[in-house]
Amino acid sequence: MFYYLLKHALLGPLLRIVFRPRIEGLENVPEDGPAIIAGNHLSFSDHFLMPVMLRRRITFLAKQEYFTGPGLKGALTAAFFRGAGQIPVDRTGGPAARSAVREGVGVLRGGGLLGIYPEGTRSPDGRLYKGRTGVAVMALTAPAPVVPCAMVGTFEMQPPGRKLPRLRRVRRITIRFGEPLDFSRFDGMEADRFVLRSVVDEIMYKVMELSGQEYVDQYAADVKAAATAAAKAGRGSRRRGGPQDAGVGPGGEPGAGAGDGPGADPGTGSGTEPGTGARG
Repeated sequence: MFYYLLKHALLGPLLRIVFRPRIEGLENVPEDGPAIIAGNHLSFSDHFLMPVMLRRRITFLAKQEYFTGPGLKGALTAAFFRGAGQIPVDRTGGPAARSAVREGVGVLRGGGLLGIYPEGTRSPDGRLYKGRTGVAVMALTAPAPVVPCAMVGTFEMQPPGRKLPRLRRVRRITIRFGEPLDFSRFDGMEADRFVLRSVVDEIMYKVMELSGQEYVDQYAADVKAAATAAAKAGRGSRRRGGPQDAGVGPGGEPGAGAGDGPGADPGTGSGTEPGTGARG
């Protein structure tokens, strides 16, 4: 009930009027049955703009922290995400990540539409980063087609670190949906890590084509962690009277993306291929 009230009466009309996003390829989203929307992740605003433009209800796996925040703000945030039908996910990897996969597969086997950001977190600099394999596990296990999605212009509107979106239009916001990707040729191979990597790379290539982004063959979370570590080292050096260069990485935002939210790909395990689909 709250989901449809939010989408059709409260937030949806406001977003359409204020940001006037252009929608392309909406006919590629199946009208019913299980499907995964796999998109790039540029801004916190992605969480709201894409879902309100869909005809169908979409469920995202949201990071657990959205449901456990302290105080009144935490309670309101938790109420919002529960009311919107989002599923809390622990993104620490290992068993928690496998639980996230089960949750996502459950949505799909119930005939639902599942939203995932395979990068696992927001891009720190507007580029497209390597996808995590959780989306592939869910697509092959359910099974379900994957619809690639590209958000264009939301990074300029609300880059990581900016609390509120710019109301002055910087770049026309466009949401593009590509043709569904069918991975039935890999039926029964969801445990093969080479197959999973092939599937997610195909998805990310299609997202890149739709978005026009530069692709980086690294995980966004690793780039953020390296930038944060470099910034901390730089601050320590300055306190000791050393060089002033903080060594901040791409985009100059060492902390960008901390606290990322719904849709991020949380991880199929604790090894080199963490990643499933908790919105972030």
